[in-house]
Amino acid sequence: MDFSNYFRASSYAMIGCATIALVLAGGLHVALAGVFAIVMVLAWTWEGTRWQLSERVGLVIVLLSVPLFILDWNYQKAVGEPVGRLGVTALAHLIVFLSAVKLLQLKKDRDWVFLYLISFFEVLLAAGLSFSPVFLGTLTLYLLCGLSTIISFEIQKSRRLIPVAETLLLVPPDSRIFKNAARRQRKPSRLNVETGRLPIVAVLLFVLIFVLALPLFLVAPRSGAAAFTRSGSALSNFTGFSESVMLGEIGNLKRDDAIVMHVRIEDPQPNVDIRWRGVALDEFTGRGWKKSTEVRRNERTFDGPGFFQLGTTVALNRLTKQTVFLEQIDSPVLFAASRPVGIQGDFAKLRVDNEGSVQVARSQSARTMYTAFSDMTQPDPRLLRQDSQRDPVTFGRYKELPEALDPRIDARVNAIVVNAHARNRYDVAKAIEAHLQQDYGYSLEMTAGGADPLADFLFNVKAGHCEYFSTAMAVMLRTRNIPARVVNGFLPGEYNEAAGAYTVRQSDAHSWVEVYFPESGSWVTFDPTPSVGREVTARTGIAAQLGKYAEAFELIWFQYVIGYDKQEQRSLAASFQSSLYDFRRALAQFVLALRKTISSQAGTLYFVGLLIAGAFLLLFAVRRVRRFGWRQSLRIRPEREIPAGSPVLFYERLTGLLARRGMERDAHLTPLEFAGDLALEPALTITRAYNRVRFGGQQLSTAELREIERTLEQLESQAEARP
Repeated sequence: MDFSNYFRASSYAMIGCATIALVLAGGLHVALAGVFAIVMVLAWTWEGTRWQLSERVGLVIVLLSVPLFILDWNYQKAVGEPVGRLGVTALAHLIVFLSAVKLLQLKKDRDWVFLYLISFFEVLLAAGLSFSPVFLGTLTLYLLCGLSTIISFEIQKSRRLIPVAETLLLVPPDSRIFKNAARRQRKPSRLNVETGRLPIVAVLLFVLIFVLALPLFLVAPRSGAAAFTRSGSALSNFTGFSESVMLGEIGNLKRDDAIVMHVRIEDPQPNVDIRWRGVALDEFTGRGWKKSTEVRRNERTFDGPGFFQLGTTVALNRLTKQTVFLEQIDSPVLFAASRPVGIQGDFAKLRVDNEGSVQVARSQSARTMYTAFSDMTQPDPRLLRQDSQRDPVTFGRYKELPEALDPRIDARVNAIVVNAHARNRYDVAKAIEAHLQQDYGYSLEMTAGGADPLADFLFNVKAGHCEYFSTAMAVMLRTRNIPARVVNGFLPGEYNEAAGAYTVRQSDAHSWVEVYFPESGSWVTFDPTPSVGREVTARTGIAAQLGKYAEAFELIWFQYVIGYDKQEQRSLAASFQSSLYDFRRALAQFVLALRKTISSQAGTLYFVGLLIAGAFLLLFAVRRVRRFGWRQSLRIRPEREIPAGSPVLFYERLTGLLARRGMERDAHLTPLEFAGDLALEPALTITRAYNRVRFGGQQLSTAELREIERTLEQLESQAEARP
């Protein structure tokens, strides 16, 4: 490709990448981006023609853009643009408009610089709107194109400032720097640069910048990670996690497959049924559940940011660490596995109620990352069956029932308990759980209603979703004077092997029951929903697999770029120290084994033999490289490299050989005159080739170079043979 075309193509690519970044960040409409693409095509086509705008016309249009910007700003304000984005759209329109004008006009160096600066501002604006993995891709392309453009821009300027004749003084005539450029040279009056190397140089510079910037990236954690937003609004229809929940709200949530969060578990406890606990509700109104006044009154508040200790555990090995990547949702609830004892995150304040529900004030438009530590250990069923202590006096609210409770429910519970021969609260709970799982159906379509939806579910519809099952079990237990509450949260979700995390969707929303056992002071989980309602649908196919890899990359991006804080910094440092320790230990063991081997006589001989063999191999490799060059030395049958394109090297070897014979060229003789006077055919052949390369701008073929090399070797052998 001609260098001028390469320079323009690289510049246009840089400007186009910046515009794409702005479109993907939501700062520019796709239709306007399409118009700008058409302008770029026209600008490329009209380059150097009479259709280009003059500088004066371009300046007038640029000045007119100021009132247009004000009008656009007022229009965006009138149509109700959000306060946080007020003026952003108008600014994006102004930037793209200025780029279009500059592309269409006659361009000097300052105009190209102006275009580069505008593209940089577009990337900055896109970074402020969305800092997602998609932005990383466009930023990478922009940097690559930018590096290539800057290099070619400087070369373009230098080509106009330095005459071709003066470029011969920049490097020795035999330098290899421009050997490929000389091979492609067609016009003596024009310095031709090999454009094929410029993209490679740009890539190498980008890699170098990345390597140099990586230590700074790891040393400097990001602050206020939650402030980085994701384009779009919070999840809609996100109900069921407030202080008052009506029967049926969880069912509405389960009809949507939108992603709520990703959860990565470290050191999970074996054989534990995982659920992501959200809110627990203790007061049943007959049509729904809500937090009682006592629960609201006894909330605990923790100040941050940092680590919030919510409880204690018997042993650290019972804790399960979860890293939660919570999407923007319309709820202050933080989700974690059952009985969280610690939360770590960049939160200013954290609230925990008596039911163990964790809430935090956070922006609904921001994604959140935090770490939870949970003790999911459940007491042994044998101990629970032996629990005969009385409940605390304050636990009366967990036994309260609506005044208008259908009497058939109490009769049904009596029948279940008698048939199961239940003698303790654990067996009663298991009997009710089994009855609901076996005798009722699961359905999102058939929902109970009327004045008493619970009675309608138990005696008429006999099918429903998890809310009805958990409500029925909690109410049935309360008729037996057993403390119970309903918990709303999520099933574990689909496990993503590529990300090493669970993908939890709104369709994984779930409701279950917690029963209190006073002797161990624990709330034990029971789930009366039939197994079909607790199954997680695995997504298969190529599209699903590619989606898993995309989710894995997004999690890595969010954890180590967006949410990289001091805790992640310490975690990486600890991991590096652990790896370094393992390496040092392995090295020490290897050295110790080597010493034991050398200490024996046979081992000593073996070690000395290895050293001698290694020395010979090293000497062989060095001599092979010196003789054939490092590229040819890697081949099985190497050929000695010929310094192609070097017009002086082989002639200097010839003159050196002749000088040792006493034949030196006088200053007034040209190389050809000197060779002709010698009457030595090999010298005349080499001199003619030298003139063709040095002064004719030609290139010798490989066969000619090899022939010259063989001739010089023969002359050198003859010179060495003479006394």
